[in-house]
Amino acid sequence: MSQENVELVRRAIAAYNQRDFEAMRALNHPDVELDWSASQGLEAGVYRGWEEVMRFYKNFLGTFEEVVIEPGRFIESGDSVVVPNTAQVRGRDGIETLARSAFVFEVRGGRLARIRLYQETREALEAAALRE
Repeated sequence: MSQENVELVRRAIAAYNQRDFEAMRALNHPDVELDWSASQGLEAGVYRGWEEVMRFYKNFLGTFEEVVIEPGRFIESGDSVVVPNTAQVRGRDGIETLARSAFVFEVRGGRLARIRLYQETREALEAAALRE
């Protein structure tokens, strides 16, 4: 099952990078929770349910010309997948920046049920009961 979870997360990140909201909807559980409260940037908060999460994605992605998540690796832990990553972000004025973080994706019933942002990989691994 864990390899299926990794593939689900890969597809979800690809859909996000392509701003394919319909694919994102299909991959997320209707009761998905997006915990973006650790964000040091825009839109920090916790979003519950697909409609609220969709509004977050549209607002957040609409702020930038481009946002591309580049996974560093996929670390499996039961129903969770930890993904240390680098986000390449380009603003509307062409200004580019990099942001490093880690996500913990929790899978339920073959769909993403919870996505949590962490600033440090160590924090994400601890949340998933792993050690680096």
